[in-house]
Amino acid sequence: MTAKEKLKIVKIIHTLIWIFFNVVIFYMLYAVLTNCLDVWLWLGFVLLFLETLILILFRWSCPLTTIARRYSSSARDNFDIYLPKWLAKNTKRIYTVLAISIAILTIYRLIYD
Repeated sequence: MTAKEKLKIVKIIHTLIWIFFNVVIFYMLYAVLTNCLDVWLWLGFVLLFLETLILILFRWSCPLTTIARRYSSSARDNFDIYLPKWLAKNTKRIYTVLAISIAILTIYRLIYD
C-alpha cells in the first residue's frame, strides 16, 4: 500500500471520528437546551473528557494527525481530514466553546431546574 493510500485511510477514519463527535456535541447541546439530562448527556461528557485527555497527552494534537504525518509532509490544516481548511483550523476552538457552553448550561439546569 502506498503512502497516499495510507493517508487516505487515515483521513477517512479521522473524518468519521470527527462526524461522531459532532453528533455527540450537538446531542449534548440539544439535551441541555431541552432539559433532557439523560444518560446520553453524561456519556457525552465522559467521551469529551476522554477526547480532551487524549489531546492533552498528544500536546493538543490528534493522534491521527501524528499518524498522518508519516504519510505526508503537507503543512495544510486539513491534510489529515476531509474538512474545509478553515474548519480544520478552527475545530478545537469551536468545540471548546461549545463544550464549555454545554457544561455551563448543564450546571445551570442542575441548580435551577
